[in-house]
Amino acid sequence: MNFRRGVRREEPEINFIPLIDLLLVILIFLMVTTTYSKFSELQVNLPSAAVDPAVERPVEIAVSVGADGRYAIDGATAAFRDPAGFAQALARSAQGRKEPTVVIYADAGASHQAVVNVLEAARLAGLGKVSFATQTGAARKP
Repeated sequence: MNFRRGVRREEPEINFIPLIDLLLVILIFLMVTTTYSKFSELQVNLPSAAVDPAVERPVEIAVSVGADGRYAIDGATAAFRDPAGFAQALARSAQGRKEPTVVIYADAGASHQAVVNVLEAARLAGLGKVSFATQTGAARKP
């Protein structure tokens, strides 16, 4: 038997306004009671260092490799027939120099084989120190 036929039951509702009021009171309380302190700049005493004199640059043999396959040793054009012949030219250039470093200035368009030829010639000439020169900050052409 249903005695409450016409009476509808209302759904319970959560009222958020008292919750918001409570959060605002807590926020105000935290803002009032917080102490604001300024952080002072740290006083740092940096160590000092003495500069050593500049180290001498190693003796260099500049080998240029052009995009068209031409070679140059210390600015003088050198013919490349085979690695052994080029090794003799490198050895002549290295005479009288103490532990020279071969610096390869290869054009961006030079073939890999041309650079490997210089490396092989340096190995045959007994020059163990080899370095590659690079250029920074230059715009590359497509």
